[in-house]
This record gives sequence, structure tokens and C-alpha cells, in this order.
Amino acid sequence: LSFEEITRLAAIFARLGVRKLRLTGGEPLLRKNIEDLIAMLAQLRTPEGEPLELTLTTNGSLLARKAQALKQAGLRRVTVSLDAMDDRVFRAMNDVDFPVAEVLDGIAAAQAAGLHPVKVNMVVKRGTNEQEILPMARHFRGSGAILRFIEFMDVGMSNGWRMDDVLPSAEVRARLHA
Repeated sequence: LSFEEITRLAAIFARLGVRKLRLTGGEPLLRKNIEDLIAMLAQLRTPEGEPLELTLTTNGSLLARKAQALKQAGLRRVTVSLDAMDDRVFRAMNDVDFPVAEVLDGIAAAQAAGLHPVKVNMVVKRGTNEQEILPMARHFRGSGAILRFIEFMDVGMSNGWRMDDVLPSAEVRARLHA
């Protein structure tokens, strides 16, 4: 869709009671001139005249470069996907070719730009990154970012989901409190 089409649909949704808009992907920061779309969406109002809660979910790879422009365009906050502090584990989980440091730089840039609160989603997959739970918790403790643990989910044939790979929330909590 064009930015105008997205904005027109979002305006209709807002008139029907939608209060929150989340830009996701793929990777939304790869969209050329995404700041222009955010600026257009930031102009929308609820029937009561309130601005919509405008957020974006990203892998963080381009966030350090774009955080300030996103904030200036009207973005309120971001959620960053980060599944490990260890580069090897991170790359294996996400099939990407950028280091964890770029994601951490993006999180820091988002916080500095005033995109609050920054939420960090960690998908936990048994046998792959459960050893990263404590390093992630230690890293984000006291940082101002909100770390959330997400169960590995079936998203069709694209992620090789198997029930055996799911680390239930109770096990994640037990590891945090051990």
C-alpha cells in the first residue's frame, strides 16, 4: 500500500475506535521514507481528538540511525526484537548478518531520542537460546527498557516450529528466580 492508502485506512480505523497503531514487518525500517508515513499517521486523532498511540516493532538493525528522525516524525515508542546477547546465538535464531551490538546501539538511541518505554521482546526457544535468559535479564535490569519473554510460536511453515522447542513461561520464570 502507498503511505496515503495506509493513512486513509488508519483514519477509518481511528473513527471506528482504534486507539493504537503498530507498524511491523518484515522490517518496517527498511521501508523507504518510513518517517514520512509516521508523520502522516501521527496527525490522526481519535473521535475525542486524542492522538493515536503510534509504535513500531523492529529488529533494531537500523534503529540507531533512525531513532531521532522517527521521534521527530511523531513515533511514541518502539519494541525491539532481541533473542540473545551472544552474537552466535542471535544470528542463528534470526538468520541475520548484523551483530547484537547494532541492536543495543539502536535501543540506546531510541531511549536517548525519547521513545519511551523501549520494549525488548526475547523469543525463547528450547535448545537454542534458553541459556540467554539470565544474560538478557542482567543486561536490561535497571536500563529503563522493558524486557519481555515470548514463547516460541507456530507461524506456519517459515520458522520450523515444533512443540518440543517451546520453553513454557513457567520454566522461564523458574530460570529467572533460580
